[in-house]
Amino acid sequence: MPQRLARAAEKKAEPGVQRCVNRACGATYGLGERIYLCPRCGETLEIDCRLTRPRNPDALRRYWAAKTASKFPRDGSGVWRYLNVLPFEDDAPFVSLFEGHTPLFHAPRSAQYCGLSDLRLKHQGYNPTGSFKDTGMATAMTQALISGARTAVCASTGNTAASLAAYAARGGLQAAILLPRGQVSPSKLAQSLDYGALVLEIDGNFDACMRLVQELGDDPSIYVANSINPFRIEGQKTVAFELMEQCAWQVPDHVVVPGGNMGNSTALGKGFQELLDLGLINRLPKLSVIQAEGAAPLAHLFASLTPKQRADFDHLPEKLAPVENPQTLATAIKIGAPVSWKKALRAVLRSGGKIIAVSEQEIADAKAMIGRDSIGCEPASATTVAGIKKLAAAGHIGRKDDVVAVLTGHALKDPDYMIRYHEGTLTSAAAAKDASAPPKPIAGAFQNAPERVSATKTAILASLERRR
Repeated sequence: MPQRLARAAEKKAEPGVQRCVNRACGATYGLGERIYLCPRCGETLEIDCRLTRPRNPDALRRYWAAKTASKFPRDGSGVWRYLNVLPFEDDAPFVSLFEGHTPLFHAPRSAQYCGLSDLRLKHQGYNPTGSFKDTGMATAMTQALISGARTAVCASTGNTAASLAAYAARGGLQAAILLPRGQVSPSKLAQSLDYGALVLEIDGNFDACMRLVQELGDDPSIYVANSINPFRIEGQKTVAFELMEQCAWQVPDHVVVPGGNMGNSTALGKGFQELLDLGLINRLPKLSVIQAEGAAPLAHLFASLTPKQRADFDHLPEKLAPVENPQTLATAIKIGAPVSWKKALRAVLRSGGKIIAVSEQEIADAKAMIGRDSIGCEPASATTVAGIKKLAAAGHIGRKDDVVAVLTGHALKDPDYMIRYHEGTLTSAAAAKDASAPPKPIAGAFQNAPERVSATKTAILASLERRR
């Protein structure tokens, strides 16, 4: 590597720290301390890598670009090629399945559906286990090995489980997964079983599983891998770095993500802020988070904030009213008490974005439209396009704005949802406020049901003609 690029890529001058997100507390802890919440005030933590602004930001951009052609195996990872902005040393026991390097698609049909002239979709479903969780799990399992843990544990609605199972196996760790019984897509469950994880089905929802995981985190042999873990956020923040490279360092006007446990929005917000601090971009994109109506505690809180509160992102609300019985067919975001809500809210407010909720009908039709763009995604991912359509109609997103939606999971994560939508048998989950209400059928606007025809050339040609 040329000496000038080596200087531009220097790591931070001093070790990073884990910092409490509560500005009134401000406690810091060493990177080697295995903690997930601040012992002083109970708030979540984030990693401060103490990055140094480079003298020549463009040299740093060229340094990362050169790594895409590197023959060094670690640089094949879309996470580890950004090692100089991560809280790890060069001799760390890196865990990788060559995650990252996910595509950025143009989606003309989805753009038209939303009322935009263009729309791009950053598809994290192209990661090794089919979801965005993999970028964070690479760093989380690396830190688990550094900490001397024997078992990695998580609560999950499916994607985290599959990712943890794969990356723990890759790192030689035992994986234990707590799932809400009967509420996880069989495709995601199958992945966890196939990668050798111990799957424990719990009577209760995701939030009940999460409470148990936090209790298990007190055991010194166990490492918690949910997004409450700040090291996982470090891996996920690299998506912002990779996205900006794909955008030739031209900042989009809007980046839109689904909202579940809020780790993804937290990570993207952190990544964009660090890019700004490093002088690699000159402004933040507006970061917006979309939730499903039946599992939208943060959207409810955001709607209640006054303009003054939205402008003061250094003084966040102390409490989030949870949704006790979240309901949505978008199971990946079926979470009523997101642990990273405060960090996500701060990122959204700092950028001037929005947090809104969309209906089951809106999610289902948006998902079908993404499919018409030959892209496909799991239901939770489609909240982004549904939300963009809603934000465009409200005037928050302009027709000619540069918009990127993050798709978080692969279409084959939940194939049963797609089949039921197109056959006309998909029914919405009951509303969270009235879980006893009967589910309502979803009349898909873009149904494409199979057609039974006679085994003759004439019948097939007639069917083709009807569809033209």
